[in-house]
Amino acid sequence: MTFDPTEEQTALADRFRRLGRDLGADLPARERTGTLQPGDWQRCADAGVLGLPVPRAYGGLGLDPLTCARALEGLGEGCRDNGLMIALGAHIWAAEIPLLLFGSEEQKNRYLPGLCDGRLIGAHAITEAGSGSDALSLTATARRDGDTYVLDGTKRFITNAPLADVFLVYATVNPALGFTGVTAFLVDRDQAGLTVETRYEKAGLRTAPWGEITLSGCRVPLSARLGAEKQGSRVLAATMAWERSLILAPLLGTMGRQIDDCVQYARTREQFGRNIGRFQAVSHRIVEMRIRLDEARLLTHRAACDLERDVASHYAEAAQLRTSESAVETFLDALQVYGGLGYTTDTDVERNLRDALGTRISSGTSDMQRMVIAEKLGLTTRARAASPRPAGVRHAHAE
Repeated sequence: MTFDPTEEQTALADRFRRLGRDLGADLPARERTGTLQPGDWQRCADAGVLGLPVPRAYGGLGLDPLTCARALEGLGEGCRDNGLMIALGAHIWAAEIPLLLFGSEEQKNRYLPGLCDGRLIGAHAITEAGSGSDALSLTATARRDGDTYVLDGTKRFITNAPLADVFLVYATVNPALGFTGVTAFLVDRDQAGLTVETRYEKAGLRTAPWGEITLSGCRVPLSARLGAEKQGSRVLAATMAWERSLILAPLLGTMGRQIDDCVQYARTREQFGRNIGRFQAVSHRIVEMRIRLDEARLLTHRAACDLERDVASHYAEAAQLRTSESAVETFLDALQVYGGLGYTTDTDVERNLRDALGTRISSGTSDMQRMVIAEKLGLTTRARAASPRPAGVRHAHAE
């Protein structure tokens, strides 16, 4: 792991930063309606964002995880639409990556080019009313019927569901088997028996729309199964390793931009006859903001390097945990720096804070991240998670 970016990484981050500044022009209006801007999504696709880790053979850029992290931080620094960043991340890390790691050649060729160039949007459907943090205790079923499976169940809190063209759905082939019966399937939006409902209004990340799907006698061919039967827990473990490592990389850029804004404000805002940045209470608060950012970035980069080296570690969870909690603390501190102005919609502070709160829940709550880290440290007796990549599968970018 090197601390200095390569020339290629710097150039890509700069390009994405410029791209980000051109996105989100109508953000306040879309915040009110809870909608994603299709034009911004396509611009990201055209710039290569959607295909960052996907091999060139399937329409992507074929970049390593650390380069992806640095590029996405640049995008997040430029773009003020945090919801768009989360929607892109859910698409890349929770739809493309499992396809890349577990998909057949037919599945990869069918879906990945469209997912990279913007023609298709992917969504990850696992959460149910009775299984949130305990994700694999699901009740959705997959009944084998000849050369098909019949899926039944309901999934909720699905990022991108209102717009998605393909869903990665988890269901059990036998409820008596517990998590060992869980199997993953690729289900197209127009598949008979699948319905999509948009029903959630959120406190933050409003431009990353959530939805719910219902599977009622949804019959899919054997070719829709992702990976082997009863391999769903491995698919989920691999997906979470990538998502937890990298989905919040853009938030590093958001925090960096917020800190820069606070420094500028503290240099120019005067109270009691001098700039507020000269008061220790303000300057030390901004110092802590910067240290949190540095910590979160280092953990994210370490997690990315472990993905590259196929090393099983706790850094994916640590990166998710530290970045999400640091973001909330940083935006709360920014609110204190700005005072009443930060509580209004005239600045990004209140929106950033609302958005950051959601990152402590998605991809596993902060409490769950700590539980997983504790397991990996050997503090509990539960079996440890599967390797981030199944045996025999090469790096995502190395094809």
